Amino acid sequence: MAPTHVLRCCQRGLAWIPVIFIALVVCWSYYAYVVELCVFTIPSIGEKIVYLLFFHISFILFVWSYCKTIFTQPANPSKEFCLPKAEKERYEKEGRPESQQEILWRAATSLPLYTRTGAGAIRYCDRCQVIKPDRCHHCSACDMCVLKMDHHCPWVNNCVGFSNYKFFILFLAYSLVYCLFIASTVLQYFIKFWTNELPDSHAKFHVLFLFFVAAMFCISILSLFSYHLWLVGKNRSTIEAFRAPVFRSGSDKNGFSLGFRKNMAQVFGDQKKFWLLPIFTSQGDGLTFPARLVNAADVEQAAVTLQPEPSKSAAEVPVSPVSESQNRLLSNDQHANNIEDLQANNTLKTAESESITISMES
Repeated sequence: MAPTHVLRCCQRGLAWIPVIFIALVVCWSYYAYVVELCVFTIPSIGEKIVYLLFFHISFILFVWSYCKTIFTQPANPSKEFCLPKAEKERYEKEGRPESQQEILWRAATSLPLYTRTGAGAIRYCDRCQVIKPDRCHHCSACDMCVLKMDHHCPWVNNCVGFSNYKFFILFLAYSLVYCLFIASTVLQYFIKFWTNELPDSHAKFHVLFLFFVAAMFCISILSLFSYHLWLVGKNRSTIEAFRAPVFRSGSDKNGFSLGFRKNMAQVFGDQKKFWLLPIFTSQGDGLTFPARLVNAADVEQAAVTLQPEPSKSAAEVPVSPVSESQNRLLSNDQHANNIEDLQANNTLKTAESESITISMES
């Protein structure tokens, strides 16, 4: 037990090395830009003021969003997703997977679940001993189940999920702005030092290296930021992009997509004035999510809660009730189907009346 505990502590300590590396690079970039470039290299006072003003705005937003991404705790499933004590004991004693699934199905009938495993079973975490809510996954690095888990990022030493995904997106955005601003403003002095138009000084090394570092980080962050913007627009996590969520009718990679605007609001919130600030404004509680309908059969069977029979397998047991937002979507589709049926009946009646009139005249 002791060696395992020591090993775990060492792993947690080593996990902070990438964060410390980024912090040291940012601190050096601040010194190189403010002191070596603006104070000792740029001759124009007006140019210094403008550069320092915009630099500090981007620097504050970048550091703010980065700290929020690091120190925001990942959200976990609530107690309602834990098995009752009696059911947990039965589950642990039961040796057959079919019997274990029957226990999980009975416990899940009162939970707002809409996704399953690839085999159609209830998603259950044996490590955390909880029924996984939709879009929830277990992070082996954090050793916990994380709501709407996207991925575990070593550069922030934290799991990116429902509670800090907006902060992570802003961190990528502001780090990209920070690097672009440094690279664009340092470029002219980089060329002057490179062509020896400026005399050699202690600032030369800092300016040259600052441009290379900013350009390198800019290229790498741009691809990652573009990919996550695409994910936000599709309302997918990184896990769902590689493995589509499984619904009653099967896997559907667009199962949670509600349209571009609603997908953006899921992450950034309804009030656009807070979109660019590292303040939590994401919609929902991380436990339930509105889902796009797969087909009409899911509507009828998902709206009814039934107890599973012992003789039935897990795939034959009806799905648990959906959330309120999902029911609202379901009712809208049912209403649209009713309107289409009514129009079809009216058309049929009209055709029958016309045929009767023609036969009488003849």
